[in-house]
Amino acid sequence: MYQPPHHAETRKEIIHALMRAHPLGLLISNGADGPTANPIPFLLDADHGAHGRLRGHLSKANPQWRQLAERPQEPVLVVFQGVDTYITPSWYATKQETGKVVPTWNYAIVQARGHARIIDGRDWLAGQINELTGTHEAGRTDPWHVADAPEPFIEAQIKGIIGIEIEIVSLIGKWKVSQNRPPADREGVVRGLNNERDDAASHEMAEIVHEYSERAGR
Repeated sequence: MYQPPHHAETRKEIIHALMRAHPLGLLISNGADGPTANPIPFLLDADHGAHGRLRGHLSKANPQWRQLAERPQEPVLVVFQGVDTYITPSWYATKQETGKVVPTWNYAIVQARGHARIIDGRDWLAGQINELTGTHEAGRTDPWHVADAPEPFIEAQIKGIIGIEIEIVSLIGKWKVSQNRPPADREGVVRGLNNERDDAASHEMAEIVHEYSERAGR
């Protein structure tokens, strides 16, 4: 990934927070027929190793797991996409001063690289789907539990999936959030995102731009 230094985010806790907030990672691997990509919800074991470990599962009908099993030494890439927004140059003070501005796109994104291990064990899979479900049902008043479904049905579902575990060997975080703009332009971006738009992504991006502007000492 192209990574200008001013867009680099190296704090592991910030990178891990994005991965947890946006757990649907795009799993990319390379096989004999070229690259394959599938979106998979992952669990992050943050304290495992230097960078963490990812756990997920694939349908046994999905040929990607066989590709991974056949090439265990081939690295895989998982992309976690955070918030993103279009940025109009009309918000920049520089537009009024020189007119030398163009549109851009702000975003936060993480790329995790590692080696995948395929796991076909009933207990591992049961634990993984219970934890995955519990994580995402936790905020509900009446959370659904795997045990709410009939046991024979759940056992049949488990037989139809296969586990994947990825030891992360490198993490790259890129927060492209107007750091390359002068302070007045960044202030204009924050105002525009907050005042001209009424969607959660724009307001979240406004907070991020403000935070990174403050971090840079304006």
